[in-house]
Amino acid sequence: MRVALICIDRPGALPVRMENRAAHLAHIEQSGVVEMAGPFLDSDGSMTGSLIVLMVNTLAEAQAWAEADPYAKAGLFDSVTIRAWKKVVG
Repeated sequence: MRVALICIDRPGALPVRMENRAAHLAHIEQSGVVEMAGPFLDSDGSMTGSLIVLMVNTLAEAQAWAEADPYAKAGLFDSVTIRAWKKVVG
């Protein structure tokens, strides 16, 4: 199943994001379950959150992936929404 993680950064947390970016990208690469991912941007082009689409068997697996993400461990996110998602186009 596909699962979308919609993660919104805490205000002013761009330095936390940048400090943990390499570890976050390594987590994506090593896990083998990320189908697509990328940051949300503000009007200035600064990163303010993440959209990550996982291919997993259960929502519990998605939750575990999200909890193990270095961004989450560093306290970057103000909120994380995990939703089953169906790809229709693209």
